[in-house]
This record gives sequence, structure tokens and C-alpha cells, in this order.
Amino acid sequence: MQPAQALKRFETFLRGRALRMTSQRRAILELAWGTHEHFTAEDMYAWARNLDASVSRATVYRTLSLLVEGAFLATLDRGHGQTLYEHILGHRHHDHMVCLECGKIIEFLNEEIERLQDEVAAKHQFTITQHTLRLEGCCMRCSAARESAAEAAG
Repeated sequence: MQPAQALKRFETFLRGRALRMTSQRRAILELAWGTHEHFTAEDMYAWARNLDASVSRATVYRTLSLLVEGAFLATLDRGHGQTLYEHILGHRHHDHMVCLECGKIIEFLNEEIERLQDEVAAKHQFTITQHTLRLEGCCMRCSAARESAAEAAG
């Protein structure tokens, strides 16, 4: 989805909640749409402050909450109390693998996993409206470093 389309949808979303589109909210949405990386609220705060020094931390956190509520952004718990955001409106669903050593995030889509989830839901007469799959472990680089350290110690 193009940024202009996301902006229009966000304006409509805000009006439905009797809120208005401020320049700060617009900037936050545009910044979120300008990256394909996962980011923290503090990352967003720093980016927004670079554009407009008057942006408050509270405005960033409230706007991110609105963007999540409106399904413009999704959250990913990286562990250790850190929440990451990514823009999802107009993007295909995907899942995540998170390295517990270095924090690397690998996005993936597996049609077989999606099919199995639908099959299990149907078996239990359950309607899935959304889901999150997060696999935790070690990436290839961290696994190799661990093995090297073990060999050196042993």
C-alpha cells in the first residue's frame, strides 16, 4: 500500500474516533511507512524528533497505539520487555523467528503452517481472526559461535 493510501485510511480511522490528523501523527505514520525494518517506540521517537523537535514521547506512544488498534502496524514482542513495530496494512501476513542471542528477526511465510492452523481451527469449530507465530532460538551465526566456543573450551 502506498503511503498516501495509508494516510487517507488513517485519517478516516481517526475521524471515526473523533480525533484529528495532526502534523505529528502524519509524520509518525509516514516514518513508519518509510521503513521496512522492525522498530521500537524509542526508535520512532528519535526519528520523529529529528523531523520536529516538538514531538513528545507521549504523542509517539499514543500514535503507535492508534496505529496498532487500526491494524496499520503490528507488534512483535522481542522478549526482555521490548516491543517492536512493523507496518502491515497492505502487506501479506508473515511469521517471525527471533534469535535469543543477538535479537535478529527472520520473517517467513509457510503455506503448510497456515493450512495446518486453518485445519486445526476448523476441527475445533473455531474462527481465526488473526494470529501470531513467533519461533525463538538461535540464528545460524549465533549457533556457530556457540559451537566454536564449546569446542575451544572442551
